[in-house]
Amino acid sequence: MSTLILIFSVFEISYSSLIDVTTELEVYGGSLSAAGAGIRNAGDCVAQAAATSRFKTGTEIVCDELREAATCLSESTDKLRVAVKEYEAKDDEAMAKCLESSLVPIKTVCLALESAGAGIMKRSSLKEIGSRFVEGGISLVQLSGIVGDILTDSENAKLSSQRMKYAGEKMQEAGNELAGIPKEKPKGKGWLKGGM
Repeated sequence: MSTLILIFSVFEISYSSLIDVTTELEVYGGSLSAAGAGIRNAGDCVAQAAATSRFKTGTEIVCDELREAATCLSESTDKLRVAVKEYEAKDDEAMAKCLESSLVPIKTVCLALESAGAGIMKRSSLKEIGSRFVEGGISLVQLSGIVGDILTDSENAKLSSQRMKYAGEKMQEAGNELAGIPKEKPKGKGWLKGGM
């Protein structure tokens, strides 16, 4: 469960760092900005789920927050579709393609969070719920590469991409933990604090 709390926190941080990317792009208002706000709200919902998951009585709130995060991501997907059309109208095909390629990973994370929340509510097996988090984590890692491609020379885009990749990896780790798949133990002297 501690891994799950960590990924929820990192998930929220990774999405909040997207704000810096849209600021650097000088995108104020419009569909891309609205999509970014929705993604940020999804991160807040996931962070709230993390904070609540520590309490035995918080199950219903965790379910609601995960499903609300999914709703925010779904709305962001709709806004991104409009943003793609806006950038095509501006003859910025590179940005339009970049945004269009982000639609599938965001939608997959959306569906993963929704089904994980629904699975918790229906008292599905931990293996099934964990598999949803793994799916979402894989898509989050894919999305991190796309975010890094938006502004290749931007430190904010690079940082956002790194945070998102870390969140995706931790989301997969948490899903595997829930499913009962053991974590790989470090080999050699990697277990020493600070390395060799």
